[in-house]
Amino acid sequence: MIDLEAVVALRAVATGGSVAAAADALGYTPSAVSQQIKRLERGTRVALLERAGRGVVLTDAGRHLVTSSASVLADLERLEADLQLAGGTDGTAAGPVVGEVRIGAFSTAVRGILVDVLPRLHMEHPGLRVPMRESEPWETIALVASGQRDLGIVHRWGGVALAMPDHLVETPLFTDEADVILRRDHRLAGRTALTPADLADEEWIATFDSTICRQWLRRLFDGVSNAPRIVHESMEFENHLELVRAGLGVALVPRMGRPPLHADLVAIPTADPASARGVSAVHRRSQTDSPALQAVLDAIRAAVDSR
Repeated sequence: MIDLEAVVALRAVATGGSVAAAADALGYTPSAVSQQIKRLERGTRVALLERAGRGVVLTDAGRHLVTSSASVLADLERLEADLQLAGGTDGTAAGPVVGEVRIGAFSTAVRGILVDVLPRLHMEHPGLRVPMRESEPWETIALVASGQRDLGIVHRWGGVALAMPDHLVETPLFTDEADVILRRDHRLAGRTALTPADLADEEWIATFDSTICRQWLRRLFDGVSNAPRIVHESMEFENHLELVRAGLGVALVPRMGRPPLHADLVAIPTADPASARGVSAVHRRSQTDSPALQAVLDAIRAAVDSR
């Protein structure tokens, strides 16, 4: 009998590209992931990983198992949802909501949504575990698609592409906006809106180049030569605010999860184009009827509606 937990570990290696990345995504140690896959190899009597330089890659048999297991794991998720609903004459769960829903979310969603949602879920559903991992939208989608997370909160800025696999369901939540943060004594601080041309000569504080927020900042300046000039990089928007306050540049900071601005700072929206991002929840189609997942999604919707 194939060990399904070990199959999930192998899928995590395929998604993350390494045993270490898989361990990080699953919350295990690299040694534990390696042992799971070795046990799977002994059970199937085929090699599933092979050395490639200092890392590993999946063998043909490993890739075949990862591809073929997707439908099996989806069927098991649907079966689990059916069992949770069994006995409920009105189509609802027969008893308390229990189980585990693993969430992946970007940093401002953690601060702006989940810090309120997670304690409420713990209070209302004590038998429900909701571990959270912070991740960029592309990574979150990959983690949900591969079964390493159950629910993701993602965002897409303007026209920045965000591919959504067919077996995922996307639920729009709301639209968030970002403002240019300036020192109050900045020459542009009195404007009601700012265009990319207004900001072409500014020095910027931004997230890392690999992030979707950085991609949007670049697109904001399409057609404006030599802009934006990124001088300082940080993944924490709270650091952006402090760096702006220190006079080290300007920054584009989302409103969701943003702390109250210091008196030294002002926030001005962008125009032509406006800086807006759609925030959505994503989950696997096979989990649509899961009472546990629906309880978490309902709590997130309620928190968003009360904003």
